[in-house]
Amino acid sequence: MNLHMGLDVGSTTVKIVITDENFNTLYQVYRRHKSDVKETVKIVLNEAYDQFKDDYITINVTGSGGMFLEKYMGINFVQEVIAETAAIRKFVPETDVVIELGGEDSKITYLSGSVEQRMNSICAGGTGAFIDQMAALLDTDASGLNDLSQNYKKIYPIASRCGVFAKTDIQALMNQGASREDIAISVFQSVVNQTISNLACGRPIRGNVTFLGGPLHFLPALRNRFVETLGEEENTFTTPEDAQLYVAKGAAILSAENDDYVLYSDLIKELEKEAPEDMEMTKKLEPLFTSKEEYEEFVKNHKTDEVVYDDIATYEGPIYVGIDAGSTTSKMVWITEDAHIIHEDYRMNLGRPLEVVINMLKDAYAKKNPKAYIASSGICGYGEDFIKNALHIDNGEVETIAHYRAAKFFNPDVDFILDIGGQDMKAMHIRDGIIDSIQLNEACSSGCGSFLSTFAASVGMSAAEFQEKALFSKEPADLGSRCTVFMNSKVKQAQKEGSEVADIAAGLCYSVIKNAIQKVIKVRDPKSLGDNIVVQGGTFYGDAILRAFENITGRNTTRPEIAGLMGAMGMALISRDNSTGQSTLSNIDELESFTYKQKNARCGLCTNNCSLIINIFPDGTRYVTGNRCERGAGVKKEETMADLNMYKFKNDLLFNRKNLGNDARMGKVGLPRVLNMYEDYPFWHRFFTSLGFDVVLSGKSDRKMYEKGISSISSETACYPAKLAHGHIEDLAARDDLDLIFYPAVFYEYKQFDKAQNHMNCPVVSGYPDVIKNNVESLSGKKYMNPYVSLESEKIIAKRLIEEFEGYEYKGNVLTKKEIKNATAAAWKELQDYHDQIRIRGKEIIDYVNRNNLNAIVLAGRPYHIDPEVNHGIPELIEGMQIPVISEDAVAYNIEDVNSEVRVLDQWSYHARLYRAAEYVADNPNLQLIQLNSFGCGLDAVTTDQVEDLLEAHGKIYTLLKIDEVSNLGAIKIRIRSLLQALNQKKMEGIEFKKDLDRLDYSTPEFTKKMVEEGYTILAPQMAREHFRILGPVFHHYGMNIEFLDTVNDKVLDQGLKYVNNDSCYPSITVVGQFMEAVNSGRYDTDKLAIVMTQTGGACRASNYVGYIRKGLRDAGYPDIPVIAISAQGIETNSGLDLRKPSTIPFLKRGFRAIIFGDLINRVANATRPYEVEKGATDKLKEEWITRLEKEAPTMSGKDYKKVVKEIVEDFDNLPVRDIKIPKAGIVGEILVKFLPEANNNLQKVLEAEGAEVILPDLTDFFMYCMKNSELKADLYGKSKMSATVGKIGINIVEQYRKPVRKALRESKRFNEPEYIDQIVEYADEVTSLGNQAGEGWLLAGEMIELIHAGAPNIVCIQPFGCLPNHITGKGVMKKIREEYPEANIVAIDYDPGASEVNQINRVKLMMSQARDAIKQKQLQEAHN
Repeated sequence: MNLHMGLDVGSTTVKIVITDENFNTLYQVYRRHKSDVKETVKIVLNEAYDQFKDDYITINVTGSGGMFLEKYMGINFVQEVIAETAAIRKFVPETDVVIELGGEDSKITYLSGSVEQRMNSICAGGTGAFIDQMAALLDTDASGLNDLSQNYKKIYPIASRCGVFAKTDIQALMNQGASREDIAISVFQSVVNQTISNLACGRPIRGNVTFLGGPLHFLPALRNRFVETLGEEENTFTTPEDAQLYVAKGAAILSAENDDYVLYSDLIKELEKEAPEDMEMTKKLEPLFTSKEEYEEFVKNHKTDEVVYDDIATYEGPIYVGIDAGSTTSKMVWITEDAHIIHEDYRMNLGRPLEVVINMLKDAYAKKNPKAYIASSGICGYGEDFIKNALHIDNGEVETIAHYRAAKFFNPDVDFILDIGGQDMKAMHIRDGIIDSIQLNEACSSGCGSFLSTFAASVGMSAAEFQEKALFSKEPADLGSRCTVFMNSKVKQAQKEGSEVADIAAGLCYSVIKNAIQKVIKVRDPKSLGDNIVVQGGTFYGDAILRAFENITGRNTTRPEIAGLMGAMGMALISRDNSTGQSTLSNIDELESFTYKQKNARCGLCTNNCSLIINIFPDGTRYVTGNRCERGAGVKKEETMADLNMYKFKNDLLFNRKNLGNDARMGKVGLPRVLNMYEDYPFWHRFFTSLGFDVVLSGKSDRKMYEKGISSISSETACYPAKLAHGHIEDLAARDDLDLIFYPAVFYEYKQFDKAQNHMNCPVVSGYPDVIKNNVESLSGKKYMNPYVSLESEKIIAKRLIEEFEGYEYKGNVLTKKEIKNATAAAWKELQDYHDQIRIRGKEIIDYVNRNNLNAIVLAGRPYHIDPEVNHGIPELIEGMQIPVISEDAVAYNIEDVNSEVRVLDQWSYHARLYRAAEYVADNPNLQLIQLNSFGCGLDAVTTDQVEDLLEAHGKIYTLLKIDEVSNLGAIKIRIRSLLQALNQKKMEGIEFKKDLDRLDYSTPEFTKKMVEEGYTILAPQMAREHFRILGPVFHHYGMNIEFLDTVNDKVLDQGLKYVNNDSCYPSITVVGQFMEAVNSGRYDTDKLAIVMTQTGGACRASNYVGYIRKGLRDAGYPDIPVIAISAQGIETNSGLDLRKPSTIPFLKRGFRAIIFGDLINRVANATRPYEVEKGATDKLKEEWITRLEKEAPTMSGKDYKKVVKEIVEDFDNLPVRDIKIPKAGIVGEILVKFLPEANNNLQKVLEAEGAEVILPDLTDFFMYCMKNSELKADLYGKSKMSATVGKIGINIVEQYRKPVRKALRESKRFNEPEYIDQIVEYADEVTSLGNQAGEGWLLAGEMIELIHAGAPNIVCIQPFGCLPNHITGKGVMKKIREEYPEANIVAIDYDPGASEVNQINRVKLMMSQARDAIKQKQLQEAHN
């Protein structure tokens, strides 16, 4: 019989479907493969052997593991979304939208309208693996979670962005005593939110919705959450009974298209072959131990003799009890007066921390000798407050202090402690006996203990067995150091390539440590870790982790035998030190009869409206959890420090303004309470009120407000304050009484400090009104204005507002020029008054603090951090500790402009205050600075290092708090309490930290003419290879010894990660890595070396690369290497290389030609390669031409230039080509990632392998864009007319050089000429504002449309992970482009050092299969007509 088979190898399961010729299923299997893909496929196929051995079948393989089998067994591969779509069209043809969740991927496919597919890119929050992880926390499995959720009463918000955050949220809920039923339903709801916000990205899910995939098939409760969230009014929902097998069914259907039938028994033979050799992609690391002897020696060296045990049954006398109620486990230690341990216990919480502690105590009481008594007790950890109140424990202490106390017991001179626990990681530096800096993993628990145990469980081992396996691995797999979930993809990749479990275990041990060092402690150099290192936490029980730590850091460490009990041991020691001899701890009878009741309530005393859990204990005492400040716990109002909280003061001052109400003559205007409104609202309120508008603000931010806007968020990696904007706009759009919604895009704020180099807004803040316009559907039919403006001066803003509002009409009232001008004047004054009031109030608080010698905290953030939903009540938390809270602007306005040099380019207005506040705090003994940083804020990768330097150089402690949509304050409380503890200890013991002001000196020597004469080598970064190969000799000809670095590999990236803040974007890591690798390599004489880097002076981070490089050089010990910063604005000058002098004109002329040559050769080669008859002919010709130009370009005359251009075009035109029709695909994106193949995993090759002709827009266009911006800045932002003229002249000059190129291309048979920049401007203007000038800005949008017009609607938009400008003009415009150009087939791909290549390739394959389909459809139509 002829049959069809589909084999779907997913990230966690293998599915097989065998059908007859009419696609009726004859045989089906769904099985977890526990990561052994090959073996599972073998078993499953063999099981069906007897039934089908004599049949002939066609077969297709699909799924993320399918690419492996394609190579291994030579079976056809189909992309899974295409397979799934085929099955849907066959069996459920009326479907409009498919939602599919798999083990590690989630997908939404839109089948009606323009067909579009979305797949999760680099985050597996909200997939099957995520649900399994969450279920494990509740000590059940996915179906158990489903059963639990049936009886829920209440849904809590859980962060679904990342499995790790969600864990933190769940842990916090458990420790506060929330029920498991409620947690179960909340997990499902978070999966729904995640899927909708991360995948729909602005496109609504409507119509007939079909659910597919394992999780949605097996978990009805999850389906119900989707149904309820999406709403049943206008939608219908279907779940086919074999939903989990649909992808395999589709693969079977598609396999019928190819007629190569094979005998089933032959297929089984294929499985016996060895895997082919060329499949090794994962790199290998050094083994942990090379021999058994080496291991035994290691174990012997790590014994400490500090732990002494006594017998609990015979011991008589006082006992000191220490309890550590941690996030996932509870620990207890009982010690004697001599610190001998008589009892220890370690248990999983399983969501019931209080019950676990009670049982531990009961068991210990049962063992103790009647003549022993409890003299004192203490507790630390997440459950501290709750359990201390319930069981009357004597002492409570912040856990960092407890850990330090225990570490000191093992090594009195300890100066660095690394504690890796279940899901938190703490690193503590100790200076003069004081913990002076604490790093915790705020946002990510990759590299914690639970990370290893999750992987161990997936291969059916305990964490201990897993670590044992690792010890003798021969070839540990290099799995990188990124998020837990990316790791899953890396592990899969390694497994597919045949790595053993031992190799993966050892690789993970290395990854855990790399993560700890690069991500959490951010150590550039292991030597800075101190001399006496103590490692602790349960994870370090394993020798493999310890060895990995010592191998990577090259340091010896102390590991206590009770590594996992150190918190409890520390508390026992603290209890002993503080003992009065009599303890209040509950005795055995009280524990036996202990019960407690819980009630839920809402606080309602402020806008946070915290959801409280009130616990009532047997003796009638109450303990309230869930409240962010003291008031919810019943503390009376007058005891708080509310009057000294600048955040409350500012919020009130900002928004509490009188409106016109019914007296308004111009109608109602709605303003969203978001981003730049937190800075400029006083201006806009006064402006509109003066003109006669009634101003209406959107509601206050809260979780519901966020969820309102969740479906139009176009970029899942934008920061939380930006995501909230969608909800606020939805809030305004839902009102019928507004005549106008106004949300201006403010590119320049007004300049507050003369010494700041610029005063821009962050690209997200300035560009977000555009994203809103393009993505929020409910604005259609509403009047929405989002003009791009500059608040640089009253004159500039008045001119722009007259342009926007002159002639605005409402019920016969028309606004005149004079009215607008006067309203602007009033508004300008109002804004100044607002800042003056902040200054005055700030001065009052600072004076009060200094007079009374108090500790106060400067909570430094952005204007919008005063939104309680964004700061999660941190100011109230500090205020509740009786400490004044001051905002950064209140400090910055009170000092003279700073004199110290900052190494960063001081170009963003909100940060200019931050640096000045840090400067002031550094010299004021009563103030401490805590910096708030929104997760995903790219600019803070620049600012945080600078602020840290400013403070630590002056002997201050720097604390950074990362916040996002999660409002779990557990870790934040630890940080703040530890900081206060350290301050008090400093004051009490009179300790002053040493100053090290040299740290702030990052100046590098000027590059002089003398250095040029001495033949210094100037290193430049690699970006566009072809261009730079031709450009290099031009530099040499003019006496500049420039060398473009050529290698970009893992070593380069490692150097980049070592010297650059890891939150920084991929290009900065690549660029700095290239330089540092070269400088450290020994290939150059570092006394005769200089480095050159361009500076755009734009609003994105690229302008700060120069600062990064200087910091890197200094940290590496090369402060004397000159760094030459080249910028059109002349931000810095160097006499040895000044391209702005007239004498460089001949060089610039030939330099520009070199770049145009590079563009031309790429253009014609790319248009020829896919069609060439003789394979490799194009590249051979390309190489010949580049080699020839390297020789000729430096001295080429204008006449020869024209001739050579023509020759190049003719040579490529005359190569023999095939006459075939293939899809064209374009690449657009951030400039470095776009042009450097190593930075985009050879995207061009991948596309060509998929059968595309690739179009890469010219590099010249980027220069044209920069020059065009000077014209646009003059129009929109009132910038210099002179610069605009220079820009225009520049464009004309470049076009002169392009003229011969255009002519040659027009006359060719097969090539197209590039678009003029003014045409690209027109294209961009269709979908975005030309005011977007950060990074690639409007050029990015313009190039996408240029490609569509050039017949390449298949576009890969590539950006570094978390690239700020791309949120706006990349991902932010895609929805609009798809509406205007239905044929657009765009996929956005993020690149960074840890992203999974399999996923990237999968998405490219998906795009290309749609492209091929489109061509087929077109040919069918043409044939039909």
